[in-house]
Amino acid sequence: MDAAVLNPQLHDVLSLVKGFRNGVVYGAKIRFPHALVMTLLFRTGSPQDKLVAILRATRDHARGLAFFVTAYKSVMLLQRRLAPSGKNSDLHAFIAGCVGGYFVFGEKTSVNQQIILYLFSRIAMGAANTAIKAGNISAPPNSFAIFAALCWGAVMVLFRRDKSVLQDSLQSSMTYLYEDSNHWTSLKTLLWHNK
Repeated sequence: MDAAVLNPQLHDVLSLVKGFRNGVVYGAKIRFPHALVMTLLFRTGSPQDKLVAILRATRDHARGLAFFVTAYKSVMLLQRRLAPSGKNSDLHAFIAGCVGGYFVFGEKTSVNQQIILYLFSRIAMGAANTAIKAGNISAPPNSFAIFAALCWGAVMVLFRRDKSVLQDSLQSSMTYLYEDSNHWTSLKTLLWHNK
């Protein structure tokens, strides 16, 4: 079915359906391998507990993206219909994103927190690239290396001072890497097992 030949109202409804579908598929494709690896590497419990954790994280990510896409596209459609020009603007995108973000990703869960932190880091990089592209600032030589240095320096200070302020998975990873590596009781716990 060619989308170009549909009447506009039907096209809008079907774009919501496809957006929901794409959110489910993309969320599952992204989260399942991540949850599988992280669960197998770091989670304790029975195989059944691990499977439930993997499937729950996959479901939460897929559902979140599906509902966000649907909410965002719905608010955009509503605003387009109410706009005198009949077109969407950047302000419309911001409002629709805020509405979807608040209602879909507003609850602080581990999956939502990872998604929001991922977005925040991409926004910071995008804002810097936008300013450079517009000519508002010049990229210093080795700008990515400087950015990497500042990120790692800041996180190491936060971890050293009070690791409880960091996100749980980052806190856990850093404890494993930087604190657990200071302790062993035998050759086995030095080289093979952490504890």
